Amino acid sequence: MQQQTERQKPMSRIRLNQEYRNKIANRMRVHLEQENTQEKEKFFKERESFLDKQNATWDLAKQCVTRQYPKDDVKMAHYLQDKYPNVNTIAKDSCFHFGYMKKKDGVESTTDGEYMNDNRHRDQDDQDDKYVTKHFDFRLNGDIDGVDRQGEDYDSYNPQSKDFAYAYFRDELKAKENCNPDINIEMDNKPSNPHQTKFCDANDKALGFSGGKGNEISHARDWNANYELDLIGREYCRDRQIPVSKAEFQTFVIWQQAKGQMIMAHYKWIKSVLTQMKFVKDVIKGYKYLDEALEFAKESDLNLDEAEIIRCNSSGLMIYNPKNAAEMLKSMKNKNQTREQKIALRKAYNLQHGAPVFK
Repeated sequence: MQQQTERQKPMSRIRLNQEYRNKIANRMRVHLEQENTQEKEKFFKERESFLDKQNATWDLAKQCVTRQYPKDDVKMAHYLQDKYPNVNTIAKDSCFHFGYMKKKDGVESTTDGEYMNDNRHRDQDDQDDKYVTKHFDFRLNGDIDGVDRQGEDYDSYNPQSKDFAYAYFRDELKAKENCNPDINIEMDNKPSNPHQTKFCDANDKALGFSGGKGNEISHARDWNANYELDLIGREYCRDRQIPVSKAEFQTFVIWQQAKGQMIMAHYKWIKSVLTQMKFVKDVIKGYKYLDEALEFAKESDLNLDEAEIIRCNSSGLMIYNPKNAAEMLKSMKNKNQTREQKIALRKAYNLQHGAPVFK
């Protein structure tokens, strides 16, 4: 009888410690990233559609460049460069200064360059007409703001330019040890620190940026090799102003904006995950026992085994009911609402609080 009573005696509850909290939080981060949300769907859509935009815009770039530098001229320049050791007039390039003459009366220039070269760099404030130009870079770490940062003593890029590569090759970076494609988002509004630098260096090495310009490997080399043209002129693309039509110019601008939109979609998705993770950690911190945290995870559609948490490698600020906490977490997702949804929610609010409902 005494043995039976001992067998029926409930096991003591396992208290949460920091190690268990970290394990559960890490599993929750993976779970939240795997969920299909509006933010994630937006990012995946932007990423999957970008390469077609890149290739179509590159085809247009080749047309514009060939119009300015005919193939026969490039062939002749190659011949002279190969014949004479002191001739160095051909350079491969992936970025270009495209521009068009904007007239005050609304009449735009044609695509054949029918305007004087000295008009291209006039002081725009004192002239009726102006030459509109931007820098368009097709490399994997090309800029997204139209600013040319190349130079003899300054061969670096806007840090955000690599965010495109981090977003586009996010899956490949996530699969590599010590890489973190989300690091710049996680460190947003924080001063630069060794933790961020460590992951950025690892990302850059995995992507092939570490060797510097002209010495790329891996993804950077393969990407850049698809977007190179032989041009006549000096090494830096700012020395080659290439005239295009206004419509062509706008096509390049739209493509450049698409790069920024993909970066922003990545940013918004991961920011939504980080917002949820902050809440998750606050919830878990408020629990005293492991079974409470596991119930919260279960109510959040993540089944965790107690033995798994214990086997694999303080007091809280607020005590949350696990089911209610899970509902609060779910409410943080899919914040984008249609106009009809907003109207319906407002009507429901007015009915609940006795306010007039307008049809």
